[in-house]
Amino acid sequence: MPQQAELNHRERATLQAVALGRAEITGSCEPDLFIDGLACCDQTTAHRLARQGLVAPARTGRPGELVPAVLTNAGRAALGRELATSAA
Repeated sequence: MPQQAELNHRERATLQAVALGRAEITGSCEPDLFIDGLACCDQTTAHRLARQGLVAPARTGRPGELVPAVLTNAGRAALGRELATSAA
């Protein structure tokens, strides 16, 4: 996977919500993300994070079914890079 561009604030906040177990994702080719039970206000960001392989469903679900969202290894690495950069 190529080096990820720097995350914007919304992408970082979305990844943090996923990392905290507050997100669900739909089974779809363009998955929708829900945080704290509410649809994410920026589905373009949600789709981009999924396409970049940073978030994924925790398990397989039926099309449209909400399942827990998790960070992938790439998502954890991207979030870790961002946290390390902001702490420096």
